[in-house]
Amino acid sequence: MAILEMTQRDAVTHLTMNSPERLNALSDEMLAALQEQLDALAQDASCRVITLSGAGKAFCAGHDLRQMQAMRQQEDGGAAAFADLFARCTRVMARIQSMPQPVIAQVHGIATAAGCQLVATCDMAIAAQGTRFGVNGVNIGLFCSTPMVALSRNIAPKKAFEMLVTGDFIEAERAELLGLVNRVTTPDALAQDTAALADRIAAKLGSAVRIGKRAFYEQLPMDTAAAYAHTGAVMVENLANRDTDEGMQAFIEKRPPDWKQ
Repeated sequence: MAILEMTQRDAVTHLTMNSPERLNALSDEMLAALQEQLDALAQDASCRVITLSGAGKAFCAGHDLRQMQAMRQQEDGGAAAFADLFARCTRVMARIQSMPQPVIAQVHGIATAAGCQLVATCDMAIAAQGTRFGVNGVNIGLFCSTPMVALSRNIAPKKAFEMLVTGDFIEAERAELLGLVNRVTTPDALAQDTAALADRIAAKLGSAVRIGKRAFYEQLPMDTAAAYAHTGAVMVENLANRDTDEGMQAFIEKRPPDWKQ
């Protein structure tokens, strides 16, 4: 069976990390599969939304510690291999946010270390009750410095730092309050609720969502004045779209829009 499975339903593509015996760890093989599939989907105009889940009892337990320990056997103690690992992981995380399509994490079980980073990196996340989130590397002497980047951009700095230095888990409801996930649902309803959110987004004008996602991440690091200048130009770009003109006219005329994209 493939380590990353893909199913498609209308304009929604669902990716399942399929390494349950390793709690869907971000192994070399998993990172390569994610990179390859995301790069391909970024070019697929028929795909408007992507959902991401994990097979088995967990979403993702972070990096594969057995593979990391094996890297230590190299002549330099693994330094070059570790640097390459984190560079490849960073490319996957960056690819998620540079995708033209929104990416929704469908989370259950646990999301730890780089698995928690993956949740924080996705554009949205829905978690099942009972899911636990943690950046627990400090418990084994490895501070979760790369997961910290995404986590500290999702939740308040003091809350993120507490998670990082204690290694404690937080429950799904706490994750929702902190802003790490959009909503919490029952385990039985997780797949259905994730699909419903994906369908709602897929029904919007695809070109507008693509423009909007790109602008969202572009404006985040800007100061307020620069962000307004940039997003004003983005809105001008959006307004030049034929389908945007049709959407506005349809709203005025109180009819469904006849979108082509």
